[in-house]
Amino acid sequence: MALSLHERWLTLAGITPESIRMGDELVARWAEPHRRYHTLDHLERVLDGVDEFGGFAADLAAVRFAVWFHDAVYDSGTDSASNEELSAQLAEQELPLLGTVPPERVAEVARLVRLTKDHAVADGDRNGAVLCDADLAVLGGKPEEYAAYTHAIRQEYADVPDDLFRPGRAAVLRGLLELPTLFRTPVAVERYEKRARANLTAEIAELEA
Repeated sequence: MALSLHERWLTLAGITPESIRMGDELVARWAEPHRRYHTLDHLERVLDGVDEFGGFAADLAAVRFAVWFHDAVYDSGTDSASNEELSAQLAEQELPLLGTVPPERVAEVARLVRLTKDHAVADGDRNGAVLCDADLAVLGGKPEEYAAYTHAIRQEYADVPDDLFRPGRAAVLRGLLELPTLFRTPVAVERYEKRARANLTAEIAELEA
Protein backbone atom coordinates (compact mmCIF):
# COMPACT_ATOMS: atom_id res chain seq x y z
CA MET A 1 0.00 0.00 0.00
CA ALA A 2 1.38 3.42 -0.97
CA LEU A 3 2.21 5.79 1.84
CA SER A 4 0.17 8.97 2.21
CA LEU A 5 1.94 12.30 1.87
CA HIS A 6 1.80 12.76 5.63
CA GLU A 7 3.40 9.35 6.13
CA ARG A 8 6.09 10.11 3.58
CA TRP A 9 6.92 13.37 5.36
CA LEU A 10 7.09 11.76 8.79
CA THR A 11 9.26 8.93 7.47
CA LEU A 12 11.69 11.59 6.24
CA ALA A 13 11.47 14.11 9.06
CA GLY A 14 10.75 11.89 12.06
CA ILE A 15 7.71 11.91 14.30
CA THR A 16 7.84 14.83 16.70
CA PRO A 17 5.40 17.64 17.48
CA GLU A 18 7.56 19.98 15.39
CA SER A 19 7.75 17.66 12.39
CA ILE A 20 4.00 17.04 12.51
CA ARG A 21 3.35 20.79 12.62
CA MET A 22 5.76 21.39 9.74
CA GLY A 23 4.32 18.59 7.62
CA ASP A 24 0.77 19.83 8.13
CA GLU A 25 1.78 23.35 7.12
CA LEU A 26 3.62 22.15 4.02
CA VAL A 27 0.65 20.05 2.89
CA ALA A 28 -1.60 23.07 3.45
CA ARG A 29 0.68 25.21 1.29
CA TRP A 30 0.62 22.69 -1.56
CA ALA A 31 -3.20 22.51 -1.27
CA GLU A 32 -3.75 26.27 -1.70
CA PRO A 33 -6.86 26.82 -3.87
CA HIS A 34 -5.18 29.09 -6.44
CA ARG A 35 -2.83 26.30 -7.56
CA ARG A 36 -3.63 24.35 -10.71
CA TYR A 37 -0.39 22.50 -11.51
CA HIS A 38 1.88 23.04 -8.51
CA THR A 39 -0.48 21.02 -6.34
CA LEU A 40 -0.38 18.04 -3.99
CA ASP A 41 -0.50 15.82 -7.09
CA HIS A 42 2.65 17.47 -8.40
CA LEU A 43 4.35 17.07 -5.03
CA GLU A 44 3.50 13.37 -5.02
CA ARG A 45 4.70 12.88 -8.60
CA VAL A 46 8.04 14.54 -7.88
CA LEU A 47 8.49 12.42 -4.74
CA ASP A 48 7.77 9.37 -6.89
CA GLY A 49 10.38 10.57 -9.37
CA VAL A 50 12.97 10.82 -6.60
CA ASP A 51 12.13 7.25 -5.62
CA GLU A 52 12.65 6.28 -9.27
CA PHE A 53 15.95 8.10 -9.84
CA GLY A 54 17.21 8.37 -6.25
CA GLY A 55 19.93 5.76 -6.55
CA PHE A 56 21.94 8.43 -8.39
CA ALA A 57 21.81 10.95 -5.51
CA ALA A 58 24.67 11.73 -3.16
CA ASP A 59 22.32 12.84 -0.33
CA LEU A 60 18.88 11.37 -0.89
CA ALA A 61 17.40 12.91 2.25
CA ALA A 62 18.43 16.40 1.10
CA VAL A 63 16.78 15.79 -2.27
CA ARG A 64 13.56 14.61 -0.63
CA PHE A 65 13.45 17.63 1.68
CA ALA A 66 14.05 19.84 -1.37
CA VAL A 67 11.03 18.30 -3.11
CA TRP A 68 8.80 19.23 -0.19
CA PHE A 69 10.03 22.83 -0.17
CA HIS A 70 10.69 23.51 -3.87
CA ASP A 71 7.28 25.06 -4.59
CA ALA A 72 6.10 25.52 -1.01
CA VAL A 73 5.77 29.22 -1.84
CA TYR A 74 3.94 29.58 -5.13
CA ASP A 75 2.34 32.58 -6.82
CA SER A 76 1.90 32.60 -10.60
CA GLY A 77 1.32 36.36 -10.59
CA THR A 78 3.69 39.27 -10.89
CA ASP A 79 5.93 38.08 -8.06
CA SER A 80 6.26 34.53 -9.39
CA ALA A 81 9.97 35.00 -10.17
CA SER A 82 10.68 34.98 -6.44
CA ASN A 83 8.91 31.68 -5.72
CA GLU A 84 12.08 29.59 -5.62
CA GLU A 85 13.97 32.12 -3.51
CA LEU A 86 11.14 32.42 -0.99
CA SER A 87 10.75 28.64 -0.90
CA ALA A 88 14.48 28.23 -0.25
CA GLN A 89 14.32 30.80 2.54
CA LEU A 90 11.40 28.90 4.06
CA ALA A 91 13.51 25.72 4.08
CA GLU A 92 16.37 27.61 5.73
CA GLN A 93 14.02 28.87 8.43
CA GLU A 94 12.06 25.69 9.05
CA LEU A 95 14.42 22.73 8.75
CA PRO A 96 16.69 23.70 11.66
CA LEU A 97 13.62 23.57 13.92
CA LEU A 98 13.46 19.81 13.43
CA GLY A 99 16.67 19.48 15.43
CA THR A 100 17.84 16.52 13.32
CA VAL A 101 18.91 18.19 10.06
CA PRO A 102 22.56 19.31 10.17
CA PRO A 103 23.43 22.79 8.86
CA GLU A 104 25.21 21.42 5.79
CA ARG A 105 22.09 19.51 4.77
CA VAL A 106 19.90 22.57 5.33
CA ALA A 107 22.24 24.52 3.03
CA GLU A 108 22.10 21.77 0.42
CA VAL A 109 18.31 21.69 0.52
CA ALA A 110 18.15 25.46 0.00
CA ARG A 111 20.64 25.24 -2.89
CA LEU A 112 18.55 22.54 -4.54
CA VAL A 113 15.34 24.52 -4.16
CA ARG A 114 16.97 27.53 -5.83
CA LEU A 115 18.21 25.23 -8.60
CA THR A 116 14.62 24.51 -9.67
CA LYS A 117 14.31 28.07 -10.95
CA ASP A 118 16.15 27.24 -14.17
CA HIS A 119 17.14 23.55 -13.76
CA ALA A 120 20.73 24.41 -14.72
CA VAL A 121 22.44 21.34 -13.26
CA ALA A 122 26.23 21.42 -13.23
CA ASP A 123 28.28 18.39 -14.21
CA GLY A 124 28.77 16.18 -11.18
CA ASP A 125 25.78 17.58 -9.28
CA ARG A 126 24.12 14.27 -8.53
CA ASN A 127 21.57 15.67 -6.09
CA GLY A 128 20.58 18.39 -8.52
CA ALA A 129 20.27 15.85 -11.32
CA VAL A 130 17.85 13.70 -9.34
CA LEU A 131 15.71 16.63 -8.19
CA CYS A 132 15.48 18.27 -11.60
CA ASP A 133 14.81 14.99 -13.40
CA ALA A 134 12.01 14.24 -10.96
CA ASP A 135 10.58 17.75 -11.41
CA LEU A 136 10.71 17.50 -15.21
CA ALA A 137 9.64 13.86 -15.60
CA VAL A 138 6.14 15.09 -16.46
CA LEU A 139 7.58 16.23 -19.81
CA GLY A 140 8.08 12.58 -20.73
CA GLY A 141 4.55 11.52 -19.88
CA LYS A 142 2.16 9.68 -22.14
CA PRO A 143 0.11 11.93 -24.47
CA GLU A 144 -2.91 12.09 -22.16
CA GLU A 145 -0.66 12.84 -19.17
CA TYR A 146 1.18 15.55 -21.03
CA ALA A 147 -2.11 17.07 -22.19
CA ALA A 148 -3.33 17.22 -18.58
CA TYR A 149 -0.06 18.90 -17.60
CA THR A 150 -0.27 21.59 -20.30
CA HIS A 151 -3.94 22.23 -19.44
CA ALA A 152 -3.04 22.76 -15.77
CA ILE A 153 -0.17 25.08 -16.67
CA ARG A 154 -2.51 27.18 -18.82
CA GLN A 155 -5.01 27.39 -15.95
CA GLU A 156 -2.30 28.68 -13.61
CA TYR A 157 -1.68 31.51 -16.08
CA ALA A 158 -5.32 32.10 -16.91
CA ASP A 159 -4.88 35.86 -16.46
CA VAL A 160 -2.30 35.98 -19.27
CA PRO A 161 -3.92 36.50 -22.69
CA ASP A 162 -3.22 33.98 -25.44
CA ASP A 163 -1.25 36.46 -27.56
CA LEU A 164 1.28 36.72 -24.73
CA PHE A 165 1.10 33.23 -23.27
CA ARG A 166 1.61 31.31 -26.52
CA PRO A 167 4.89 32.91 -27.65
CA GLY A 168 6.22 33.00 -24.10
CA ARG A 169 5.47 29.35 -23.51
CA ALA A 170 6.90 28.37 -26.91
CA ALA A 171 10.13 30.23 -26.11
CA VAL A 172 10.47 28.33 -22.83
CA LEU A 173 9.94 25.01 -24.60
CA ARG A 174 12.46 25.85 -27.32
CA GLY A 175 15.00 26.65 -24.65
CA LEU A 176 14.48 23.19 -23.20
CA LEU A 177 14.84 21.53 -26.58
CA GLU A 178 18.14 23.31 -27.14
CA LEU A 179 19.66 21.58 -24.12
CA PRO A 180 21.98 18.69 -24.98
CA THR A 181 19.77 16.51 -22.82
CA LEU A 182 16.62 17.25 -20.85
CA PHE A 183 17.49 14.68 -18.20
CA ARG A 184 20.72 13.88 -16.37
CA THR A 185 20.28 10.59 -14.54
CA PRO A 186 20.75 7.47 -16.68
CA VAL A 187 17.34 6.07 -15.73
CA ALA A 188 15.49 9.25 -16.70
CA VAL A 189 17.38 9.64 -19.97
CA GLU A 190 16.51 6.09 -20.96
CA ARG A 191 12.86 6.26 -19.95
CA TYR A 192 11.78 9.82 -20.72
CA GLU A 193 14.17 11.75 -23.00
CA LYS A 194 12.79 10.65 -26.37
CA ARG A 195 9.13 11.03 -25.43
CA ALA A 196 9.74 14.37 -23.72
CA ARG A 197 11.31 15.83 -26.84
CA ALA A 198 8.38 14.60 -28.92
CA ASN A 199 5.92 16.15 -26.46
CA LEU A 200 7.69 19.50 -26.45
CA THR A 201 7.94 19.59 -30.24
CA ALA A 202 4.22 18.82 -30.59
CA GLU A 203 3.25 21.48 -28.07
CA ILE A 204 5.34 24.13 -29.83
CA ALA A 205 3.60 23.28 -33.11
CA GLU A 206 0.21 23.63 -31.42
CA LEU A 207 1.14 26.92 -29.77
CA GLU A 208 2.25 28.36 -33.10
CA ALA A 209 -0.62 26.99 -35.17
